Amino acid sequence: MRMPWYPWSLRSLANSRPSVGWLMDLCDENHVLMCRLAPGLRDFTGSHRSRLGDGMDLHLEVLEQTPYTTLVHLTYYFTREGARSRPDPDARLRVYHDCAQVEVLALRQHALPLEPLFEHPALDQKWKANLFLSKWLAYCLQQGHRFTSAPRQSLPDLSETG
Repeated sequence: MRMPWYPWSLRSLANSRPSVGWLMDLCDENHVLMCRLAPGLRDFTGSHRSRLGDGMDLHLEVLEQTPYTTLVHLTYYFTREGARSRPDPDARLRVYHDCAQVEVLALRQHALPLEPLFEHPALDQKWKANLFLSKWLAYCLQQGHRFTSAPRQSLPDLSETG
């Protein structure tokens, strides 16, 4: 699998702030990756799980379907003995089918420090969140994760187990 290619260099990222154009390019790349991860996402409903033999299960839940967008929740659930499952990374994403973009609406994870709610300066925070998503989606694809349109059958809610 070819890793995503970005039109910006690491030097330009280090020496300047991201632009709206760069963010739009990144959201476009995220859409390409999401379409590879979940082909036919427009027709998905309910909860889905991509299970690998020896890897973590990747969970995708369709929260809302409209004619032009899909709202999804994407996460891994880490379980600890005697404790509740913990989602990480835990992302809420808006997939724009009409303009082929994916935007991070909310992202909780422990690898990258982000300000909550994309407060000022919002462009920098959105850039970091969407760049994290791009790397994560590419990693999931590299691992072999894929979702099909058939929802999983009444599996327990892992976020409430304990």
